[in-house]
Amino acid sequence: MANVIVIGSYVTDLMTLTPHLPKPGETVLGGPFQMGPGGKGANQATAAARSGSHVTYMTKLGTDIFGEQALQYFKNEGMNVDYIKQDPTEITGTAQIIVDQHSENSIAVALGACGKITKEDVYATEEKFKGSDIALVQFETSMEAIQTTIELASKHHVPLILNPAPYRDFPKELLTKVSYITPNEIEASELSGIKVIDELSARKAAERIYEMGIPHIIITMGKQGVYLYTGEGTGELIPAFSVHAIDTTGAGDAFSGGLAHSLAAGKELKESIRYANAVAALCVTKLGTAPAMPHKEQVEHFLKESGEVKSDSYS
Repeated sequence: MANVIVIGSYVTDLMTLTPHLPKPGETVLGGPFQMGPGGKGANQATAAARSGSHVTYMTKLGTDIFGEQALQYFKNEGMNVDYIKQDPTEITGTAQIIVDQHSENSIAVALGACGKITKEDVYATEEKFKGSDIALVQFETSMEAIQTTIELASKHHVPLILNPAPYRDFPKELLTKVSYITPNEIEASELSGIKVIDELSARKAAERIYEMGIPHIIITMGKQGVYLYTGEGTGELIPAFSVHAIDTTGAGDAFSGGLAHSLAAGKELKESIRYANAVAALCVTKLGTAPAMPHKEQVEHFLKESGEVKSDSYS
């Protein structure tokens, strides 16, 4: 079985549908309301676990009701929860999400406990790095946790996927220890200094990011597809799948989690990107984030039935 270790965030998603996103000072009547597990780390861990990987997940929760619900959720998903910490002095993180009728969203996150993960918390998982096929980390936790995760993956020669979301300043020397990076257009623009709007600009941004020391650049570009650059030639734009999107909130996380599973299972990179595209496409056809992640059987059926065509699914 593929073994994936994920270090990252957990927040309880509080999601409301509205006719449009509120302007500053505006109150919009909406509904329905949905509450459930979320956070980039939890979403990506769920996508990998439902795809068939054995997932060890490390995060930090509060001791409140949201934290207890989170622990039960991870157990129900079959993840290894031995390294999840609970902090009695911090709240469990929350995300207030508004989704409009065009599937656009606006999100405000209070990280709470998962924003206080320490290097000691991450070092407690070191034995699990030794037996992992892939490590996965995002920018939605403490920089201390992110740096330690990258260092441990490098120490134990575990390929690491960095999802630099939400983008923030960080020590660029860490990138020489990253195997794969999965920014969307905005994050790739921030990292490279080149605004990504199409295939040509994606290539220029990817070339600049490649020069920072990462061998595999994977830029998710919404309906345009995924731009892959590995330092050879001009790169390649891999088409996305065509679906009717209802909620795009967790699509990038679905992609990174699906990619982690497929690479951990030993699939080659382009095949893994196609698999991750399918996970993301199925995710956006449902409301929510972690609960919307598809299961392995659904993804495999979708891949058999679908062709690689342009999509409005995710970025």
